[in-house]
Amino acid sequence: MEDLRTELAESLDRAEWEWLIPHAMRDALVVVAPQLDILDVGVAIANDNVTAVQHWIGEALIAKPSTHQLSDWNSDRAKQFNTLIVQPYVLVQELSAA
Repeated sequence: MEDLRTELAESLDRAEWEWLIPHAMRDALVVVAPQLDILDVGVAIANDNVTAVQHWIGEALIAKPSTHQLSDWNSDRAKQFNTLIVQPYVLVQELSAA
């Protein structure tokens, strides 16, 4: 399991919204709440940890992007995100403007 986490950590990246649009168009984005560790979510999804994933969905901590989010991000295409690819999904976590 540690190997998977290490492997995912190596593919953790930062991306601008502009680069994520094609993934949004194929409905592959999963938005991760800022209070979660994107690596924890990636490991849970990769390991098919249904219990953890369903809990986060139930708490609205991971979700498909809302229409409002997509609209906001489309108006700021340089918006930055932490990204993690866990096939077939692209996990994204909004970075604060600070």
